[in-house]
Amino acid sequence: MSLADGHPIWFELSTPDHHAAAAFYEAVFAWSTRASPVAEHGGYLIASAPDGDAIAGLMTPPPGAPAAGGWSVYFLATDLSASLVRAADLGGRVVFGPMQIPHVGRFAVLLDPQGIPLSLMQPDAPDPARPFRQGPDARGHAVWIELATPDPDGAFAFYGGLFGWTREGGMPMGEMGDYAFIGAGDQRPGAIMSSTLTRAPAHWNSYVLVADIDAAIAAATARGGKLIQGPDPIPGGDHSANIVDCHGHQVGLVGPRPGTAA
Repeated sequence: MSLADGHPIWFELSTPDHHAAAAFYEAVFAWSTRASPVAEHGGYLIASAPDGDAIAGLMTPPPGAPAAGGWSVYFLATDLSASLVRAADLGGRVVFGPMQIPHVGRFAVLLDPQGIPLSLMQPDAPDPARPFRQGPDARGHAVWIELATPDPDGAFAFYGGLFGWTREGGMPMGEMGDYAFIGAGDQRPGAIMSSTLTRAPAHWNSYVLVADIDAAIAAATARGGKLIQGPDPIPGGDHSANIVDCHGHQVGLVGPRPGTAA
């Protein structure tokens, strides 16, 4: 099945010590990491899920570059130039690129109308990487994305115009507003919520499927991370949680709690 624009096709961590971060995520997500085989990538680390699929890149910015910024999501753009024009028409702004990554593709970093960064990627390969995959067999893959924004309606207008996403129901959260699901054809890749009402940082967050969420949280805290939310039950029987890693960067976890089963 071909992927549509807006599908998450890569995840990337910019961090002060990407080797230390690699050890952290190997323990928490059961990832394996290796240096990119492409010399031009300059020590970029590639993290893979237990099934061997490449999921994310880990990097330390070179001296003089902007401070490390945590996790980012790359969304598919089958025609990057056209997508950038459309994003500008919808109120977005390019802050880096477009730039060619050798043997990977062209990408650009944008700010949406609320000032939240996102990256667009037009891959060189006809079948891009699939680090985002939903289902019980997707351990180590990202399975959910979540946008916390000060203007959910404005975000739906922007991302709807850019990717064709629609609002497909959601969960009321009382005074915190609605947790509104993103629709993309027959897919439900994530949700949008109010950062103002929830007091969450305004950013894109990703959730990775783990085999045992309590064990993953324990591994994170043993290696300098911290639990900041959860684990909370979610529809389907799993639980979700958020941690910050050993350098203070937030990421989400999804998985069962086998130790608490009746």
